[in-house]
Amino acid sequence: MSGITPFATDLFLPHYRPLTSGDWELRVGATGISQGYWSGASLMAPLPMLARRGAVWMSLTPMEIESAQIGIGLSRGHVVIMGLGMGWAAAATALRSEVTAVTVVERDPDVLALHCELDLFAQLPEAARLKIRLIESDAFAYRPDAPVDLLMPDIWLPLINDRRVDEVREMQVNVDAASVYFWGQELEIARHARAAGRAIDAGGVAATIASFGLPLIGPEWPDYPELIAAAAQRWMKDRWLD
Repeated sequence: MSGITPFATDLFLPHYRPLTSGDWELRVGATGISQGYWSGASLMAPLPMLARRGAVWMSLTPMEIESAQIGIGLSRGHVVIMGLGMGWAAAATALRSEVTAVTVVERDPDVLALHCELDLFAQLPEAARLKIRLIESDAFAYRPDAPVDLLMPDIWLPLINDRRVDEVREMQVNVDAASVYFWGQELEIARHARAAGRAIDAGGVAATIASFGLPLIGPEWPDYPELIAAAAQRWMKDRWLD
């Protein structure tokens, strides 16, 4: 533990307790050391995680927190989050004064049942708690009943997969959000930029995002190209798109 500092964030960190629901299990470990999405290793204590049939789908690690930080930090208006997971992103988003409503789309009834028992959102102030609505539906079938300002998909187990941009496009066809931020988008920008022979700088990032055909947010975040490069180097180790 020597030289490893505790992870620090301004974002809300809920309290979790062990629970099970169907194939899902919410665990709470004592302490964990984890690399950030772009930062170095740090301590996280306690370390909650959500597992399905023994495989960890989400854990509240520095990587998970930093990889959602930009989307949460730029959220406003009506936000649609695809995938409930541990509920942290929904809670942190609802706490923003710029956000008026948070709709969470989750297809697994066991995850919804787990959260019904956990009652995570009771930890929020009433004004934030009342913004959140949970809907049982598939991310690729859901159509909103009100205009959406930001679509935030987070439905994947791996940090990188070959169809991610296409899958976000499929969701966006139904949602028609004014803006989009999806989990792992920095790695997708990095590998598509490299495949197209573009530098990971402001111009290369802008051109790559334009090629996605999605209204992505992120470039307005301070030092965004540098953060993309740091995340790609840490998690892809220079393994780029063929």
